[in-house]
Amino acid sequence: MFSGSIVALVTPMTRSGHVDWKSLDELVDWHVAAGTQGIVPVGTTGESPTLDMDEHMRVIEYVVRAVGGRIPVLAGTGANSTAEAIELTDAAARAGADASLVVTPYYNKPTQEGLYQHYRVLAEAVNLPMMLYNVPPRTACDMQPETVARLAELPGIVGIKEACGNPDRVTALRNLCGDDFIILSGEDAQTLRMMEQGATGNISVSANVAPELMAEFCNAYLGGDTTRATELDRQLQPLHKVLFIETSPTPTKWALHKMGRIGPGIRLPLLPLSEQFHEDVTSCLVSLGVL
Repeated sequence: MFSGSIVALVTPMTRSGHVDWKSLDELVDWHVAAGTQGIVPVGTTGESPTLDMDEHMRVIEYVVRAVGGRIPVLAGTGANSTAEAIELTDAAARAGADASLVVTPYYNKPTQEGLYQHYRVLAEAVNLPMMLYNVPPRTACDMQPETVARLAELPGIVGIKEACGNPDRVTALRNLCGDDFIILSGEDAQTLRMMEQGATGNISVSANVAPELMAEFCNAYLGGDTTRATELDRQLQPLHKVLFIETSPTPTKWALHKMGRIGPGIRLPLLPLSEQFHEDVTSCLVSLGVL
C-alpha cells in the first residue's frame, strides 16, 4: 500500500507566519512530477505542534485536493490527547486521505498498555487505515515491538514509521508482525540499513529538498539495484546530516526558501536558520545539484 520515498511535507508559510496555500499547491505538483510516492501533510516536519486545529484540518483537506488521487496521502493526525487524535483522524477520513500517520502520545509518557489502548480506541473510532509512528527522541516514549505486534492484529492498523534510532528494530518488527505489515524508515540516514532488514521505503525529510534523488534511491533498492542504491545513499548522507544541523524543519525550510520553492516563514518557538549554518546548507545543496 505504501512504499518508496514518501515526503514528510513542510507547511510553507509567509514571512508573517500564515500558511502559504499557493506554495503548498506548487510543492505538491513538484513532488508528483519528481516521482515522490506519497505525501505526509502536517507531520512534525509540517509544524503540526504550532498549527491550530482548524489549520491542521485545512492543510490536510488542501493537500488531498491538490494531489487529486495521483499518489497516496498519509495525513498526520497524532496528538497526546486520544480524543484530539480521534477528531483529527476523523477529519482526515472525511477529507479523503488514504491513511493516517499517528505519532505516539508525546510528553505524557504512557505505558506500553496505555499506548495499546490509545491506538485501539482510535482504530475502532475511525474507519481509515493507520500507520503508527514511533519517534522516541521527539516524544520521550518508545513503543516496543511487542506492543506494535499486538496492534498489528487490529483491523485498520497497517504499518509503522519507525524512527527509534536503531535500524535493527526493523528485524524485530518484521519477525513479530509478519511480511504484510508495512515498515517505513523515519530516519533518512538509516533508510538503506532499514530496507536491508525489511523496510519498504521511508517517510523522508530530505525528500523535501531532493525528491528526485530520494525517489531514485528507494526505487533502485526496491527494484534490486543495490549498487545504485548504495551509491545514491552515499551521495545523500551529507544532506541527511545538514538538514538536522538545527532543529528540523528549520534547515529544510531555509533550504527550500533558498531554492525559491517557499517563503521564509516558520513559527515560534522555531526560528529561521542561524546565519552561521547558511554556508553549510548552501554548499550541500550545490554539491547535490539542487541549487
